Order: sequence, then C-alpha cells, then structure tokens
Amino acid sequence: MQHYLNYIDGQWRDASRQLTVMNPSTGEPYSTIAQASIEDADLAMTAARRCADSGELSDVRPAQRTRWMLKAADAIRAIADEGALVACRENGKSLNDARDEFLEAARYFEYYAGMADKIEGISVPLGKDYMDFTQYVPFGVSVQIVPWNFPVSICARSLAPALAAGNAVVIKSPEISPLAMTLLIKAIEQAGFPKGAVNLLCGKGSEVGSHLVKHQHTNQIVFTGSVPTGQRILKDAADRATPSVMELGGKSAAIALKDANLDTLLASVKVGIFFNAGQVCSAMSRLLVQRDRYEEVKAAVVALAEGLTIGRGEANPDLTPVVSQDQQQRVLAMIEQARAEGANILAGGVAPDLSGYFVAPTVIEATPEMTIAREEVFGPVLVIMPFDSEDDAVSLANGTDFGLVAGIFGEGLSQTLRIANRLRGGQVFINEWFAGGIETPFGGVGLSGFGREKGQEAIYSYVQTRNIGIRLSQG
Repeated sequence: MQHYLNYIDGQWRDASRQLTVMNPSTGEPYSTIAQASIEDADLAMTAARRCADSGELSDVRPAQRTRWMLKAADAIRAIADEGALVACRENGKSLNDARDEFLEAARYFEYYAGMADKIEGISVPLGKDYMDFTQYVPFGVSVQIVPWNFPVSICARSLAPALAAGNAVVIKSPEISPLAMTLLIKAIEQAGFPKGAVNLLCGKGSEVGSHLVKHQHTNQIVFTGSVPTGQRILKDAADRATPSVMELGGKSAAIALKDANLDTLLASVKVGIFFNAGQVCSAMSRLLVQRDRYEEVKAAVVALAEGLTIGRGEANPDLTPVVSQDQQQRVLAMIEQARAEGANILAGGVAPDLSGYFVAPTVIEATPEMTIAREEVFGPVLVIMPFDSEDDAVSLANGTDFGLVAGIFGEGLSQTLRIANRLRGGQVFINEWFAGGIETPFGGVGLSGFGREKGQEAIYSYVQTRNIGIRLSQG
C-alpha cells in the first residue's frame, strides 16, 4: 500500500500520524497519507509568509510567473494518465473523468499564465497638479480549502490565479480523497516556483483547516464545500476580517419548456445529475417540466435512469459510486425521508447489490415544500415536478435558499433569455447543462456563496486595489 506525504516549504514531509484512504468502488483501504499536525500547518504558513514577504513571486517581472505557470501546465498534462488512476481509485470516479480533471487543471494554469502579465491598474485624472493611479497587489498568503469531489481541478482553479497574481498558497486537501492532489503538486514543483510558494497539507478540517483559517499569517481564504462548513469558516474569518471566496452548495433547477427538444434535454439530464454520481455543487438536482410535456418527459427521464450502466470507475460506466460509506448512507437517508414525506420514487432509491458505496440512479416526483426538493443531496438523485406558467417556473426555480446555477430548455430565444434574466443564480445555462468552461465566471448568491472563480473575473478575487495619489506642485 503506497504512502503519500505533505509538501511544506519545498520538501515532502511525513508525519507521526496517518490517514487511510478508502477505495469507494470496493469499500476497501487503498492507500495512506501523512496526517498533518498543527505544527506542520505552522511550518507551511511560515514558509508561505516568508515567500510572500520576500517578493520572490510578486516582485519579479510578471512574464516570469507566466513562464512558471506554463511549465506547470506541461508537467500536469504529462502525468494525467498516472494521476487519473489514483483519482479513480481514491474517489470512485470514472477513469476518463479523472483524466479530464488533470487536463482541466493544466488548462487552468495555461489560462491564468496568459493573465499574469495583464493585471493592470488605471490612471485617475485629478487635475494638472496631481498624479493618481491604482495598482492591483496580491493579498500575500492565500489559504485554500479544497473539497473531495473534484480535488485536482478545484485545487488548480484557485491555485493558478492565486499564483498568477503573486500570492503564496497553503492548500488543505480533503481527508477523503487527497492522493491525486499530491501528484498535481509534484507536477507544479517541476515548474520552478520559489520555495514556500505552494504548500500542501492533508489534515482534519476541524483541526488543521480551522487552524489555517484563524492563523495570523492568513490574508485570504478560499473555500469550496458545504454550507455548514462555510458558515463556520466565515465566523472564524470575521475575527480578523479576512477576505474570503466562498463556493458553497446548490439545489439548481432546470426548466423544460413545452417546446424543449427532448434529446437535448435528456443529454443534459444524464450529465447534469448522474455525472460523478451527482456529487457536483452545480448539479441539475431539480427538473421543472411544463405540464403539457410532463408525462412524456417524466417517462423518458425514468427510462434514462434505469438504462444507465453502474460500476467501478476503471470501466468508465455511466454511474460510479459515491465517495464514502457516510455519503452513501446520507443520500439513502434523504431518499427515505422523501418517501416518508409522500414523494413518489420513480426510479432507483436503493443501494445496488454491489461491493462499494453505490446508490442507484434515482428519480423522485416531489412537491416544492418537501425536504428533497429544497435541500442539497449531493448524490445521483433528481427531483422532477410540473409547472403551468412561466411565472410558476421562475417561482419554483428561485424557491430555495440557494442560487448557484440554473438552466432553461426551449426553442424560443426571446422566452429563454427573458426567463434567464429572472433566475436567481450566478450562471444560467440555455439548452446545455454545464455550457461554458474555465473561461466563464462561476459562483453563487444566497447560501451558494459569494465571489467568483474561473474566467478573467476570478483573477481579481486574488488581488486588492491600492491607490497612490501624488501632489506634484509644492507651494
């Protein structure tokens, strides 16, 4: 069984304790990793502080950061196949999706490499006796807490713009799936960034994560994960007024209008809720269908769910296991609660007779007030319900405390755009769930968080504005 290490101040370090990482496809131990301590966290923060204060990242010509970033992208792409197998076995996801995650990580470094030398301030006119201008300066030390569902790509999503802007970074990896992230950092290590610029710790969130959030050297917090954990982090961040980027949960709805193309819709349902076993914050967890088409669409969605292949990630099936036994039990408990509240389980709703942590693809007919229609499941569970009018659809879609993404399916451009402008969320897809890419800004409102990742807009989450005003005349 291979043992993995933490990365602190340019060195790979073991620890006196270790964590066991399970294979969700088998329910058996897969590997171990050094469990970081408070002392390890302090070493990482000291290294990052030293790097940030030295100017080795921020004072070099930005083109140098571009070169480092491009080297990192090449190195990540070179280990994509090796990393994919590790990610598949520790996380349960399909081998193809795991490989794509590494390739996406490489693209983040390429994309933000192109912005590293284009973070430009402005000149402010104040009259002939003055010169005034702005600068974008890095925060200093960015603490980034990464979730378990897409650890490699989400790590790169925040790490790349932070480095491009000149910040040093301390990353807390998820205890459930930390292994592939070590391969990501080994690739980035080859790029030649200064010592202390990137540090990786695997430790308990309640111990190491909490310590990093409260640390005196922390200048910024970036968190992706659950609402309760995000709320705890924000309460701790408030003590030092630490700027934060929060990408939290979702209960996102797709609206299928009566003129929606069924094949287009079904393709998006398949990827929208069953990709990565539904463990996606921006998953299509609710499907609202205009009543004229409701029975037709409902039957087609059930047939889709019942026809999906289920199995281990190495075989690239349609549906892979959820990440852990705890997650499996949580999802199944929410399904049983829905049943108790009177929801109609149209497909799935059980654990298949397989080793590992599987949940059958599930479709549930529910009403808006039911828990299953309001709270995030984070599993392969789709809630379907009808609507009558456009106003009804918008009310249902906006009727939760979340506001991450939404979607509309229909042929009429004017109607779909009109509805899009009424939906509450940071991103709206029309006729393709997950339309967009690393170039498009991503983030939510309400309980889905604040701040934006991805796209050009994200780079400004990693800098702060400094204004310099000069009086030219002396009398």
